[in-house]
Amino acid sequence: MAGKVTLYYFNTRGRMESIRWLLTVAEVDFDEVYLTKREQYLELVKDGSLMFQQVPMVEIDGMKLIQTKAILNYIAEKYNLHGKDIKDRVMINMYSEGLMDLMEMIITLLFAQDTKAKLKDIETKAKERYLPVFEKALTQTVHLVGGKLSMADVLLTECTLMLEEQFPGILADFRNIKSFQGRMMLIPAIDRFLKPGSKRKQQPDESLLKVVVEVLDYKLPLH
Repeated sequence: MAGKVTLYYFNTRGRMESIRWLLTVAEVDFDEVYLTKREQYLELVKDGSLMFQQVPMVEIDGMKLIQTKAILNYIAEKYNLHGKDIKDRVMINMYSEGLMDLMEMIITLLFAQDTKAKLKDIETKAKERYLPVFEKALTQTVHLVGGKLSMADVLLTECTLMLEEQFPGILADFRNIKSFQGRMMLIPAIDRFLKPGSKRKQQPDESLLKVVVEVLDYKLPLH
């Protein structure tokens, strides 16, 4: 029998946070192993747990999964959050990958040489490239694809909250998205996840960045 789902990552959001969101909405309980020492990471590499020597890694159903998109797709398929057919799935994947591109810009803010310039770039792209797509898609529907809750809905909720942390009021001109966000936050699992004491992580800070750099032996660009 497969054991409890276990996540291997840092005690921060990063690329694991979307996985936490999706498992939460699927109402799947999970444990977490936080990487705090380089030796932990090297042991995972040595025992073959990390296919490409990368985290996040998720143990689920007797497998050790890496690559964020692959993990999300597996969870979505397993818990009926990936549409009813192949056409639904491709739409869900297109929306989801666009959202992940936007969230990646926010995730990597701490590594930016010029944070102010990057924030301006993110805000411009969010308003002009990404948010209009979802505002239009939600004009006459409750969910993005197929009239039912999907991975794309979950990631859009996560992304809008991340954007509002950086740019309060950014959704003022996107009323459909704001209404959608409000509906999603009423889902009991999401409501619990957004409250203090849940497994949702806070915004990263310099101390967490230091841990990531040390564990991965990452070379930061010169500021």
